Amino acid sequence: MRPIQLPEPPSPTGLRGTPEIFESGVHTFVRRAIVIGNGFPASENQSIGLVRALGLSDKHILYRVRRPRGGTNEWLQWLPVSLHNKIYYIVRMIGKNGDSAGLSVVLEADVMKIVNLARETYEKEGPLLVVASGRDTISTASSIKRFASENVFVVQIQHPRLRLNRFDLVITPKHDYYPLTPEGQKQVPRFLRSWITPRDPPDSHVVLTMGALHQIDFTSIRSAAITWHDEFARFPRPLLVVNIGGPTRNCRYGVDLAKQLAASLHSVLVSCGSVRISFSERTPQKVSNIIVNELGNNPKVYIIWDGQGPNLHLGLLAWADAFIVTADSVSMISEACSTGKPVYVVGAERCRWKFTEFHKSLRELGVVRPFTGSEDISESWSYPPLNDTADAAKRVHEALAARGWKLKI
Repeated sequence: MRPIQLPEPPSPTGLRGTPEIFESGVHTFVRRAIVIGNGFPASENQSIGLVRALGLSDKHILYRVRRPRGGTNEWLQWLPVSLHNKIYYIVRMIGKNGDSAGLSVVLEADVMKIVNLARETYEKEGPLLVVASGRDTISTASSIKRFASENVFVVQIQHPRLRLNRFDLVITPKHDYYPLTPEGQKQVPRFLRSWITPRDPPDSHVVLTMGALHQIDFTSIRSAAITWHDEFARFPRPLLVVNIGGPTRNCRYGVDLAKQLAASLHSVLVSCGSVRISFSERTPQKVSNIIVNELGNNPKVYIIWDGQGPNLHLGLLAWADAFIVTADSVSMISEACSTGKPVYVVGAERCRWKFTEFHKSLRELGVVRPFTGSEDISESWSYPPLNDTADAAKRVHEALAARGWKLKI
């Protein structure tokens, strides 16, 4: 177990001696956090965003739970991560698996080491906030609560599917409960409904969000606007930012959507001052090739970012006048919708299951509009920005207070 340590915070005991965790004998202070991640930026960004919103961004350590990767390991992704690791090691030891990929990247948080840390430092440092996100972190986070329930407060982001009482708080998008809606029930055969999770409506310790948590807020946007001023102030306005993800199991598309998007972008270029297009790691090469071939030589398309060079993501969120985002990424859409600027979504009609509920909810709120190619990008419109991370942080404060604990910033 090798914890990945973020920059060390100043020692709280350096100038003031041993800190007290009680104030007037009423409140116990929470002054530090541990993040349990799974190695995927989109997932870990949610946990770190919540910790940041709680004011503990400089007082947390990131641990990771990782699976073996490569070869036959890709066929074992559906197993619990602990069982997957055991099978991998056993198969490798008996010499019947030629795959060597994966062993060097397995990095599993040590449950008992974290439990002992919480117990042994409780009197001096107070309780430990544990924030985890993603399916592979469920077992680790719930085990920490089971063994150190008096010393920790465990928050699980994204629905853990079963036995929610294993956590102090669960934060999940409301579309995760789509299987319980009338529309969701219609899509599941009756004999399978008892196997579909979640099986019960959210209880009092479930926090429902509209989209994904992230690290974008007014402060970060304002800071990014200053930091990236020289890069973006020279761009003709309005600046249209296009974020292209990649097909998923529930949002399938390929070159057909790429051709549709390229044609629609050509139609709106007349109302744009400049356009900036970004691809994610999931964008298929055939999709990015079509976009680059169709638009790469247009003088209004100043940059097409493909992962090379500095990531201008925050700068673009700050300086963009409007966004176009492919429907597959809840995270990208959630971040864009936190700015209050126009957000157009392309490809939502190709999504199914709970993703249809997500896009429908955003449209009903007036937060997004479908991208058709007939838009005038110079005409601005706005809405109350999505504030899921701040709202979730408020609920964490309330849940801690109900336990007699409060955050010490």
